[in-house]
Amino acid sequence: MEDYRAVADAVAADIGAGRLRPGERLATQRAFARRHGIANSTANRVYRELARRGLVVGEVGRGTFVRAAPRTPGPALAEPAAAPVDLELNYPVVTGQTAQLGEGLGRLLRTDVLADALRPVGPAGTPPAREAAAALLTGGGWAPDPARVLFAGNGRQAIAAAVSALVPTGGRLGVEALTYPVVKAIAARLGVTLVPLAQDEDGLLPDALLAAHRSAPLAAVYLQPTLHNPLATTMPERRRAELADVLRRTGVHAVEDTIWSFLSDGPPPLAAWAPEHTVVVDSLSKRLAPGLTVGFAVTPPDLTDRIATALRAGAWTSAGFALDAATGWMTDGTVESVGRAKREDVTLRQEIAGRRLAGFSVRTAPSCYFVWWDLPEPWRAETFVAAAARRGIAVTPAAAFAVGPHSAPNAVRVALASPPPGTLSTALGTLAAIAAGSPDDAMVG
Repeated sequence: MEDYRAVADAVAADIGAGRLRPGERLATQRAFARRHGIANSTANRVYRELARRGLVVGEVGRGTFVRAAPRTPGPALAEPAAAPVDLELNYPVVTGQTAQLGEGLGRLLRTDVLADALRPVGPAGTPPAREAAAALLTGGGWAPDPARVLFAGNGRQAIAAAVSALVPTGGRLGVEALTYPVVKAIAARLGVTLVPLAQDEDGLLPDALLAAHRSAPLAAVYLQPTLHNPLATTMPERRRAELADVLRRTGVHAVEDTIWSFLSDGPPPLAAWAPEHTVVVDSLSKRLAPGLTVGFAVTPPDLTDRIATALRAGAWTSAGFALDAATGWMTDGTVESVGRAKREDVTLRQEIAGRRLAGFSVRTAPSCYFVWWDLPEPWRAETFVAAAARRGIAVTPAAAFAVGPHSAPNAVRVALASPPPGTLSTALGTLAAIAAGSPDDAMVG
């Protein structure tokens, strides 16, 4: 019998040479087996090997498709820019924010202040930092205890520390079926098994969490109740209360990511309903800028030491200079001022998206910096991503957010924050034109 790896190598060569194009559907495994004279089980191993190499992706009820190749520089929408228009990453920057941040750094130029800022700090930071962070995160009737605030280098590290502290190697972490992609990478590094949990228009389903835990105990659950990435949903208070009840009944702890909540006037965090079972993680990367940021973890009293230990063990604690700078920005009003400007900016970008994507099936929210786009037939996510890349636009396929194989819906996430508004408008218009046309036409040329 021909080794399945040799067959996979041949298919990979066809993909690399362009004989199988991005978005092209492969034969069913049964038809593939007949064509190559191999067993059905061998064909299954070939397809799994191709997926492991990142060359193909399975879509529920649709089949297996060639993934979009890594994007290469193409014609840009706004000359003379050489790079593609980035609608993948979401780092909002508003006019004037750099000047405001610069003013806040002035005090650190004093040698005595700088010397203090350059000293190492532990997970608990400093008393002024804890007070400032607690004040920043207060809202909706929820006010965290400054003594329960810990600091990481960024939000991703805060998530990693919380997961590391709560979930043992080989343990199970519940996540929404579509989730923040970084959590998948964190789980892989920590040896944690992700368990996808069903969600609806109100967010994670409490019954799904309960059923998964009864099937095999979950050590924790990671979720995004406010402006969920990528679906833009915000969990209503009723659902938060129901989830909190499940957490109390099962003893499962939640890692609640509130990274986008500064844009929303929605309900208070899940921690307001289940403070003893919820770790709130947040950061300044979206509120301010990704280049100099600080992550926060607000912990229940009985978890503070465990998460602090995880922060130290992972080398995930905040740098002293960054923490001192962030404390100044939080206390002098810079963070709140920049946040207000971004709430105005997101409104403008949502208006642009509403005009340009009118008539398509999109899910978003007025205060959201991204759009979830259920693609029209006959488009497939990978084909659409490849067609967009040929026009110099980068968007993210649903597979990046899906947990587990063969579970990606036929959709893309479009990030609205990074390009200037004019470039964003042109790019969305181009994407709309692509979606209104034929995949065959889009891939020609």
